Order: sequence, then structure tokens, then C-alpha cells
Amino acid sequence: MREVELKAIVDDLAQRRRKIEAAGAALSFEGKISDRRYDFASRDLSGRDEVLRTRRYRSAVSTRTYLDWKGPTEMQGGYKIREEITVPVEDFDALEKILEKLGLKLTWEIDRDIAQYQLAGATIRFETYPRMDVLVEVEGEPEAIEAAIEVLGLPRGTFTAERLPAFVDRFERRTGVRAAVCDRELAGDYGFRDSKGGN
Repeated sequence: MREVELKAIVDDLAQRRRKIEAAGAALSFEGKISDRRYDFASRDLSGRDEVLRTRRYRSAVSTRTYLDWKGPTEMQGGYKIREEITVPVEDFDALEKILEKLGLKLTWEIDRDIAQYQLAGATIRFETYPRMDVLVEVEGEPEAIEAAIEVLGLPRGTFTAERLPAFVDRFERRTGVRAAVCDRELAGDYGFRDSKGGN
């Protein structure tokens, strides 16, 4: 599957949600997403610009877990494009043991509360991190992405194909406050990022 996406900082979360809901966007998930990224000690995967992660969706009524692989990033027409393969996971504890047996180590954690919508072929996901700007990610084919951005009403120039660390860096430079993109960092443990695990 091909993943095409853009991200931007959200100025007013409630207002932007109202805008897309008024345009007919359907809420497909609201809750917490927790990502755990893995690599070998040699950083072979990141060296090839590949990502191996688990993603857990937790809501008030259910928990779903997936194992994702993402291929190297391509830039086409200002969009970030990656090949992505996703498989559902029934037993998360067993999966963690398999990854450990293969020699993979946890290299980064990302936790955020999200509201995810579907609108005319686009996925719109609002992401609220423990301590950072609220972001919106828009995925889909380019035409669907552009239509969703127009509905959101945010300036087109604020959307970028940059990765999360770029948003973290700008937040920290602008505010003078260290961002926290996971619960561990909010508690003061920046071990993954300080060891370059989050790059």
C-alpha cells in the first residue's frame, strides 16, 4: 500500500473539527494511539530509511494492535510517499518477544490522543501530544488531500511533508520548552531521543 501524507500545526482544534464535521466528515476513531519503533543495535533499518513499528489504538471500548513496516521516503510534488505494509496483531506480548528474539530493540515511543475522520477518500487525523503543538495529518491520494485541506481551512502553505522531529524542533525553538511526544518523555525520560532513537 502507498502512503501519501502531509502534516500541519493546528491553531484551534475544536474549530477545525467543526469545519470538517460540517462538511460531512465521519469520525472513525477517537482515543489514544501508541507507537513503538524498533531497530537493530546497528540501526540497519533507519540506515535504509525503513520503519518497523507497533501501533496500538485504545478507545473506551476496544484495543487494536498492528505491526507496520514502512519503506524509504520518496518526495513527489511536495508529498511524502512511502510504501507501507500493515498486519493486525492478536497477541502483543508474544509479538514483543519475537522482536526481541530477532535482535530488535525499542528505539522510540510516540503517544498521542487522536480524533480520526474519513472525508471523501482522505483520512484526517488530529493528534494531541503530551507536550507539543497539536498536529493534523491528512492522508490519501493527492486530490483527496487537497480537498480535505481546503475544508480544514488552514493555510495551504502550513502543510509540509516533514517528519515529526522537525515539528518537535520548531516547537522547542519557538517556545524554549522541551517537547514531550510520549508519556515517558512527559515524565522526564528522554533516553530514546537523546540516544538518537527518535530520528
